[in-house]
Amino acid sequence: MQFSTKCVHGNGERFKGDATGSVSMPIYQTATYAHAAVGQSTGYDYTRLQNPTREQLEKVVACLEGGLDALAFTSGMAAITALMELFAPGDNIIADCDLYGGSVRLFDNITKKNGVTVTRADLSSQDIAGLIKPDTRAVYIETPTNPMMNVIDIAALAKVTKERGILLIVDNTFLSPYFQNPLALGADVVVHSGTKFLGGHNDALAGFLVVNSKELSERLRFIIKTVGSGLAPFDSWLVLRGIKTLPVRMEKSQKNAQSVVRFLQGEERVVKVYYCGIAGSKGYDITLKQARGFGSMITFEVQSKELALHILKSVKLIRFAESLGGVETLLTYPYTQTHADVPEDVRIANGITDRVLRLSAGIEDDADLIADLQQAFNSFCG
Repeated sequence: MQFSTKCVHGNGERFKGDATGSVSMPIYQTATYAHAAVGQSTGYDYTRLQNPTREQLEKVVACLEGGLDALAFTSGMAAITALMELFAPGDNIIADCDLYGGSVRLFDNITKKNGVTVTRADLSSQDIAGLIKPDTRAVYIETPTNPMMNVIDIAALAKVTKERGILLIVDNTFLSPYFQNPLALGADVVVHSGTKFLGGHNDALAGFLVVNSKELSERLRFIIKTVGSGLAPFDSWLVLRGIKTLPVRMEKSQKNAQSVVRFLQGEERVVKVYYCGIAGSKGYDITLKQARGFGSMITFEVQSKELALHILKSVKLIRFAESLGGVETLLTYPYTQTHADVPEDVRIANGITDRVLRLSAGIEDDADLIADLQQAFNSFCG
C-alpha cells in the first residue's frame, strides 16, 4: 500500500474486536477488562498495559515508519523519558547540541541525576567517531534540529554507530514519517512528539517510540508497563483521526512554508532565514538524499529584539504560541519559550538569540499568512 492509504487504513488489518462494522476505530474508554475465568484472557487486562484503541494507533505509526513496533505515550517528553530508562548509571549518550529545550532540560536535570552522562556536539558538522567513548551507549539527534534547522546525515551516522554497537536515536518530529523514515536509513529508535504533525490539530498530547528490533520492543514494553505512561484511549483516537489527513496536511503546510520563506528572503529587516528547503543552504543536499520533502518549519532572525517582540504582538491570523505541526500557523519565541531552559552559553552558541523567531506553517491560504506577516513588519516604527 502507498503511504496515504496506510494513513487511512494502517496495515490493512481490521480490528476484530468490534462487530458493528464501525468505520472509525472505537474508543475503548475502559480502565480494565473482565475475564471468563483464570487463564482465559481477552488479550487485554488493564489499560495501563494495553488498550485496543492505543494498540491500533501503535500499529498505524509502526506501519508508517516501517518499524516492527511503536509505543504510544502521554507526550513526546514521556516517550523520551521512558527511552532514557534503557540506560544505567555510568552510561554515556552523545546528543546533538541543538535540540528541543525540553529534551535538554531532561538530559541536564533528570538523566544526569540518574548517573547517565550526556556529551553535546554539533553533529551536523563534527565527526562523531572521535566523541565515542567505551561507555557510550547511544547517539541522540533531531534532523532537522529545533530550532536552527541543522540537517544531520542519518545514514552516515548510522554506519558509525552500528560499527561501534551503539544505538542511534532520531527525533523525526519535524518532518514526520510522511517526509522521512530514519529506520530505513539505519536508525534504531525513532522518536515523535505525536502532539505535532501526527495529531495535527493542536488538541491532543502524545509521543511515540518506534523500533525495528524485537529486543528493544520487549524492553520498552516492560518500561511503559512499569512506569505507566501509555497514551489514554481518547487521545489515541484523536491522533488516529489526525493521521488520516497527514499527507494532505504535510503537502499544504510545506507549500505555505515555501511561500513564507520567499517572502522572508525578500524582507530587508530579516537578517537570515533557516529552512532546509533553501537551495544551496547547509544541509539542503543531505535533505534531498534522505527525505522526500522539506517540511513546514522555518526559523528566521530579524534585525532587533524590539522588532521580534513587535511581530509577536502584532500578528493577527498567525498565533503567538508554543508547539508546531497543527493546522494553524504558529509563531514561537524560542529564547523565552521552547528553549528557555537551555543553558545560556549553549543557546547563544547555537544562534538562539532574542532576535530569532520560529514559524510552523499551517494549512491556511498562503496569501493570508504573508499579508499578516507583512502588516506586522510594516507597523513597526523602530
